[in-house]
Amino acid sequence: MRPTYKIIFGYILISSVLVKAFEPITTTIVAGAGAAAAAAAGRKIYNYFYESCDSKWIDFNSTGLEVDLNRKLFGQHIVSRVVLKAITGFMKNKNPKKPLVLSLHGGTGTGKNFVSQLIAKNLYKKGTDSGFFHQFVATAHFPHQSQIENYKSQLQHWIKGNITNCPQSMFIFDEMDKMQPGLIDSIKPYLDYYEKLDGVSYRQAIFIFLSNSGGENIVEVALDFWKAGKDREEIELKDLEMALSLSVFNNKNSGFWHTSLIDKNLVDFFVPFLPLEYKHLVQCGMAEMAAQGLKPNHTLVDQVVRDMTYFPKSEKIFSVKGCKTISSKLDFYREHA
Repeated sequence: MRPTYKIIFGYILISSVLVKAFEPITTTIVAGAGAAAAAAAGRKIYNYFYESCDSKWIDFNSTGLEVDLNRKLFGQHIVSRVVLKAITGFMKNKNPKKPLVLSLHGGTGTGKNFVSQLIAKNLYKKGTDSGFFHQFVATAHFPHQSQIENYKSQLQHWIKGNITNCPQSMFIFDEMDKMQPGLIDSIKPYLDYYEKLDGVSYRQAIFIFLSNSGGENIVEVALDFWKAGKDREEIELKDLEMALSLSVFNNKNSGFWHTSLIDKNLVDFFVPFLPLEYKHLVQCGMAEMAAQGLKPNHTLVDQVVRDMTYFPKSEKIFSVKGCKTISSKLDFYREHA
């Protein structure tokens, strides 16, 4: 190692120590402008390497999100349009009245988790690896009905603590259809129209709920359009949103059962993910091959997709598992080709 590198490395170490040493109260005690300047320099270098809640690490890319939704999400024209407008409008608003709350609904493998990842990718420099991106999975984090009161308390503390750390935090609640009924109401105050709660503002945060519930309603509408000879792109949000919200609200097996989040209209958009068809699975397969750096092989992808399961039994229009198992099936078929 050259001496110059040693000096730079040593300066970074000293600067990082200075950041921790010179907290606001401490800085006022230390005499002289030199110490304050050193602390400022140390903080600047520290923030260069370590994620902080500022525009260097949080910088929403509306164009990037639009491109990703159009090029990487297949068969979900309603989702692409609604999510882009909702996120872009919220991020442009310098003084939102409440946090943004989205509820994504649809069957397995239709893209709900994928869309939340795309949002994070275009919001945080570190994407889903950001310390400001938080994901809760019902069966992993809240498995026991007997512990629901503890879960409520923990959830409130987790959200308050993380938003205190960074107001522009993002929270994903996966498997809402498996969440203990009543649990999600514990965070209702944080999603409401309050300027501050105990000195903390929650208005810049994003909450996204993912659920398979309501999928039957979505399939029914999609099937009706197909039987009527209409193109699936003719389906609009208004054809589904009201029925979707009522369906999950009245479902006793859903974490949204009789929740105040719906009753008080705190969910900004119920976003329906349509069941995927053969052509969409082919797009998923080709995209997966490209992502793995493989030479495009339409014949292989076609074989994989044709061997997947579809419904209804008579028409076989929609995929049972969507794109969820495409990657593993491609690996299997390649090995046995």
